[in-house]
Amino acid sequence: MKHLFATWRMAYISAPKHEGCIFCDFPAEHRDEERYILARGEECFLILNVYPYNPGHLMVVPYRHTNLYESLTDAEHRDMTRLSSCAVEMLKSNMAPGPDGFNVGMNLGRAAGAGVDGHLHLHIVPRWNGDNNFMPVLADTRVLPESLDATYRSLKASWERLFG
Repeated sequence: MKHLFATWRMAYISAPKHEGCIFCDFPAEHRDEERYILARGEECFLILNVYPYNPGHLMVVPYRHTNLYESLTDAEHRDMTRLSSCAVEMLKSNMAPGPDGFNVGMNLGRAAGAGVDGHLHLHIVPRWNGDNNFMPVLADTRVLPESLDATYRSLKASWERLFG
């Protein structure tokens, strides 16, 4: 048996878990850098996923607590669409090499794969040709070549440059 060491995971395992709704609580705290909030719109905000499928995995989240897609207001739909479009543009200009594609979508409900099923959110996942290798298949592990802090700083600077 081969062993894969990810010693940094112990910090996550031993850290206290957040109680409440992260998507309600994080923007209310106004600690955007610490919470990886990249941008704020009128109805939604853009946040880096701390459990990313790939580097640059972002989420667009309405401020209003809802898990019902059909309950989104017209203003929330518009802001979600605007932020997601800007996020794709930013990722194309920032990530090197540029992504070959994107997965954009929602997992509505736990049965659909939602990790936070009480508050809907739109995922934006940059994809590169060949980014699915043996690690996720054989070791149930994804390799992320950059820390979340470095990714946040780079994307935040890019957002400010493009949309600031």
